Amino acid sequence: MRILIVEDEEDLSRALAKGLKREGYAVDMALDGLIGWEMADTNEYDVVILDINLPELDGISLCQQIRRSSHHPDVLILMLTARSHPDEVEEGLDSGADDYLRKPFVFNELLARIRALLRRSSSVKSPVLQYEGLTLDTNRKEVWYGEERISLTRKEFGLLEYLMLHPGEVISSERLLEHVWDIHADPLTSTVRVHINSLRRKLSHHDPEAGERYIQTVQGHGYKWAGTTAKKEELK
Repeated sequence: MRILIVEDEEDLSRALAKGLKREGYAVDMALDGLIGWEMADTNEYDVVILDINLPELDGISLCQQIRRSSHHPDVLILMLTARSHPDEVEEGLDSGADDYLRKPFVFNELLARIRALLRRSSSVKSPVLQYEGLTLDTNRKEVWYGEERISLTRKEFGLLEYLMLHPGEVISSERLLEHVWDIHADPLTSTVRVHINSLRRKLSHHDPEAGERYIQTVQGHGYKWAGTTAKKEELK
């Protein structure tokens, strides 16, 4: 999943980006509202983490602009701000934000809120995704085939998670690049195909045909997760 952080406190922005990348998210940063708008309007993001007190264009106005734009109607917006008065919280939510987190905050709470927002926007609501013998835990960032854990790189995990969260959809390489890689990814490379092939090999460790069966190639269009729905199971 790809996240845009719009925060003018550079140290905080870099710390958040570092932590989110460590969790496997692709992250871009903007230090003022205008740059944030240009990036949000140009790129595909799953979540925008947005401060209210921004130079050039404040967070409320930026949130409203994103919501008025027809380019990315499904992007999730999380307000991150030191403001705490109920009227200010109400203003942030009424401007189009999906959630609101006050500073100072605990990083693990931010992670939990991001995961909850992503589940809310997906047809698959459980944090644990299953298909046949494969289990992916979005909270713990773990993948299992039966009783054995499969070791994946962050990008391989991101690809598998995105495909499983969109079961039955044909996902183009460009869309996978937009949501699993950050702004520095080269769209002209074969990086998506290379990572898909590596992911398939790891999924086929127990079943030689599993990789191709789970992740199907739709010639000329992209890739599709084999199941029409991912089985849902709540965490115990």
